[in-house]
Parts: sequence; C-alpha cells; structure tokens
Amino acid sequence: MGDTPQESLTPAISENASTCPIDHTAWSRQKTAAMSDAVVVQDASSRPAIERASDGVWHVHDFQEARAILRLDTTKQAGFNADQIEQVAWFIKPAILYQEGQTHHQQRRQTARFFTPKAVDANYKQLMEQLAEELLANLQNGKPADLSEISFKMAVGVTSQIIGLTNSRDSRMNKRIDAFFSYPTSIGLPRWHPKMLIVPFIAVFYLWNFYRKDVLPAIRARRRQPQDDLISFMLSQKARNRDIEIECVTYAAAGMATTREFLTVAIWHMLEHPSLRTRYLAASKEERYRILEEILRIEPVVGHLYRRATEDFQIKSNGTSVTIRKGDLIHLHTYAINMDTHVITEHPQAICPDRELHAERVSNSLMSFGDGHHRCAGSYVAIQESDIFLRRLLAFEHLHLQGKPEIIWNDVTSGYQIRNFVATLREEEDQAAPD
Repeated sequence: MGDTPQESLTPAISENASTCPIDHTAWSRQKTAAMSDAVVVQDASSRPAIERASDGVWHVHDFQEARAILRLDTTKQAGFNADQIEQVAWFIKPAILYQEGQTHHQQRRQTARFFTPKAVDANYKQLMEQLAEELLANLQNGKPADLSEISFKMAVGVTSQIIGLTNSRDSRMNKRIDAFFSYPTSIGLPRWHPKMLIVPFIAVFYLWNFYRKDVLPAIRARRRQPQDDLISFMLSQKARNRDIEIECVTYAAAGMATTREFLTVAIWHMLEHPSLRTRYLAASKEERYRILEEILRIEPVVGHLYRRATEDFQIKSNGTSVTIRKGDLIHLHTYAINMDTHVITEHPQAICPDRELHAERVSNSLMSFGDGHHRCAGSYVAIQESDIFLRRLLAFEHLHLQGKPEIIWNDVTSGYQIRNFVATLREEEDQAAPD
C-alpha cells in the first residue's frame, strides 16, 4: 500500500462561472492523489520536465516528453510486474499488455474491431443500458448501497461480454475477480512481514479458482460454438488454455477493475457538487463525455506508467536533447503529466469541461488512458458505459453519500481503489424536511 491519499495542497483560483460548474475558489477537487503525487504536482513549476534521479531512474513530469517516450518503439513495458512476467515467458505467452514490437502491433490490429465506437454502439450499448437498469433497480429508499460494488458489477457485466466470459459455473465471478485483484493490497502488512510469504500462494489459488469456474467453461463453450469475442479469437489463433487465462486476467484488470474505480470517483464528484451533476444531466452526449474525461484527467486510475529503454534514444525537452541509455528505467508521473501547465494553463487541479488544451491532437483526459502502442484499447467502452450508468444513477434526486469512502493504493496497478462507498435514497426524509 502506498502513501495515504490527500487533498491537494494548493487552492485554485476563480474562473468565469458561466463556463464551468465548479467554484474554483475552493480547494482542489482532486480526491485520489497520494501525498507523494500531490507533492510532485505541487513542485511542478520547479521540477524539470524530465530528470534522472541518483538511482538512475528517469522521471517524466511533462506531457510532451511523456507522449514522445510512449510513442517510441525503443522502449518496453516496465510496469504491472513486467519484469516478473518476462521471467516466465518461456512457459506462458505474455498477454497483450506485455507484448512488444510486431507481435504486439499485430495483436492490436486483430483485436481492435472489438473496441471501435461503431462496434461498441452496435454490440454492447443495449447491454450497457440493460445492465444499468437492472443494477439500479435494486436501490431502495433508506437502504444503504455500496456504489463501488454496484459499479464493479456494471464493469464486470460489460467486459465479460467482450472477453467471452459468459459461461461461469455460478454468478459470483465478480467476487472471484475482486478477491484476486484486491488481496495483495488488502491484508495491510508491511513488505517485510513474514505473512507476506503466503501472498503468492493465495494469489495462485484465486487465479486457479477464476480459471476453473469462469475461464475454462467459456473456452469449452467456444470450442463447440465460437462467438464474436476475444476468447473465440484466441482459440482461432491456436492459443493454449493457460495463455487465454492470462489474457482474460489482463482484460479483466483493464476493463473491470479500472472502470470500477473511475465510475466510483465520477459518482463521488457528481454527488458532492450539485452544479456539476445538474450540468452533466442536462448536457449533450459530447459535453457529457468531456466532463467524464476531465474528471479522469485529474483522477487518473493508473497514477504511474513505467517503461524501460531497449536502445539508446534522445528526447527533446525545453530546447535541449536528453539521452536515455539502453536498460534505463523511465517513470512517468501521470498526475503531474495531466496537470502540465504548458497544456493546462489555468487551474489544472480543478474540473473545467470547457477548458482549452494547448497541445495538438490531445485527448481531454490527457495521459489517463496512456499513449502510443500501449494506449488503452477500451477507452471508448469505459467512457460510454460510465455515461450510461451515471445518467441513470444521478437521476435519483434523493441519492446521498454516507460519509467518506476509503481509498487504498494498489502497488501493482499504481492506482487507487475506492471502497466502502455507501449511499442511500432518503426521499421520505427530504420531503418531510422544512423549506
């Protein structure tokens, strides 16, 4: 577990209220940055865009330098336990997250058809709407509901269809996936504690349970009758069962775990700031998507990206050329990159959907979905399913949070996890209250 998340250290300054639903005279609305990330952002004006620390690691804080590095073919994935994955590559084919070069490019081209806006609208939009209706129908007046759990069920329901995990032995797949992704950061022990020795064995058990009850039944069903999903595609490529399982885990992390956190933090912002919620509900689809991406910009689910240089290369930064040597580790600080004042010139830590971005062909979420050949393929899926779910949830006029949720830092994903996010519908109480 990382540092305790803290509110930002610097208050924002007021902007024109007619163009932004947030009062920028308040403290930063950012909720998830660990203290170490908040300090990096705080010191951004005095930090170089890219610098080499005493341990040899390169630290990148600005957007243009980060984008240039991520688009190079002379680096490879170094995050998400990539070094450990590389050690077992002789036994297990690396998932798409860890592939590089022509192998990776070919895999991305062949699977891109599952994630295009046209394909998502045609194949999954109706499913998203149905899932949202079913999940939110269970909200009852006065009964507490954990919105983090409901958000996770939404993300699992959508992603499982894309992957092909639709033949599970029971309906508890979401609990098995949650247990696998949560366990390493949930036992609350320091790294040196002897009990940490059992973590790999517990993780293997969770992985085997997921394979036995979810992945294997799906593989068997698709051997008999292929579908238009990722498991069927991998079977057509003669993939082994163990390789399919690893790919399923990778897509589950990318499409289920991360979308859950984004959905939860977006709900948190909307419920705390009624003006933002009102504007979102009244907005066009294009504007709603901008609002969601702006929230994601200041609350990136993956707070740190890592790459390792596979060849010497040079990066231009502030008019000078920086040489990074083969084997060097590169640490890209997503929070700082997303608040680079060269791109976000005014109030970078505040939500402002109408802001102007000073960079060419840049996503409104900046680096939150990554960039280059490892950019998140399912970004459109995540935004669309979040929008569909949020519009229905936020339509409950009397939805209220019960206290502040818990934020946990996951060292593997370098991201936050929001838990115990409890809300209630208090319609009767609100109606009885005096004006």
